[in-house]
Amino acid sequence: LRTVVLCCAMASLNMRAAAATASMVSGARNGVGSSAVKQARALAFQTGYHLPRSSTASSCKHVLSVSLRGLSFSCFIPATSGMTALRGGGSLKGDRAASGAAGSTCSLQIEQFPCLNDNYGFVIHDAASGETAVIDTPEVKPIMAAVERRGWKLTHILNTHHHADHAGGNLEIKKKTNCKIIGPKNEQEKIPGIDEAVGEGDTFKLGEQHVRVMDVGGHTLGHVAYIFDDQKVAFVGDSLFAMGCGRKFEGSFRQMFDSLSRLNSLPDDTTIYCAHEYTLSNGKFALSVEPDNGDLQERQRQVVAARERGEWTVPTTMAVERRTNPFLRWHSPSIRKSLGLDAATSDLEVFKATRIAKDNF
Repeated sequence: LRTVVLCCAMASLNMRAAAATASMVSGARNGVGSSAVKQARALAFQTGYHLPRSSTASSCKHVLSVSLRGLSFSCFIPATSGMTALRGGGSLKGDRAASGAAGSTCSLQIEQFPCLNDNYGFVIHDAASGETAVIDTPEVKPIMAAVERRGWKLTHILNTHHHADHAGGNLEIKKKTNCKIIGPKNEQEKIPGIDEAVGEGDTFKLGEQHVRVMDVGGHTLGHVAYIFDDQKVAFVGDSLFAMGCGRKFEGSFRQMFDSLSRLNSLPDDTTIYCAHEYTLSNGKFALSVEPDNGDLQERQRQVVAARERGEWTVPTTMAVERRTNPFLRWHSPSIRKSLGLDAATSDLEVFKATRIAKDNF
């Protein structure tokens, strides 16, 4: 197993520059394939992190690991860092913003990997206690492979909602690991093997990590997100996607609008881990309703290029979503015009019209 450690120092660089610097990863010349470097570049592009040659990591916010073909990449995200935000006019310019300091050690580690056709799996590890959780259980084999590859012991499953590609592996994994299953209280009867039900405003700890539960129902009635406020990380399941949001299967438009409004209250530099690789198709729709958004045009150009290279476009950040995601931009005059709505139309009605338009796109 080869491990390349990428020390991420977010800087006032544009996203293209941040992505390009990923190719300068220390150790990339020591047998790490170009496809793996491309995955690291995609991570830099989506989050806006600059990846320098340095591999020191004396103080970090959290650790993101990207795994493919037996290679594990760990990205140490600094405790005090800037945020690269999209700016108008089609350019992607770095803009430093204050962020809260976290602990002085790399206590939260996140391993990301593909599952099924277009799902992502996330295994998160608290280094201080050794407690380890998987966010949803889309596919057992890659989840267990990730845990074993890192030498971790799985202690928890955190389910966001009851759909089979999110909770279908619960019982098999629980049988293998005797882990504790935490899931949404408003659909606990549909969560296989659930041990603890949680809802809006509840908090719990994963080792030394404080976890806050947010109600993001709408896709399903009881859908929840898990927010790590200290680390500025959110696992949002199928509620919010890169340039999109989940379909309204069980809830109401009002419920989904309120849920996205709650997510929209998270700080700009919150890293958003959504559960599917839908960004390319989401971007096509976004451009159809807001064609004059320069930030959106630039982002879609980069997404197209990234997907052509076989790279991931998840995670994202709240700053990027606020500037390019039509389901958070109900205030946009351009979107209202595209949908035949005027300035007097309520934000809820704009969101509803946008979601219906996407369903029929």
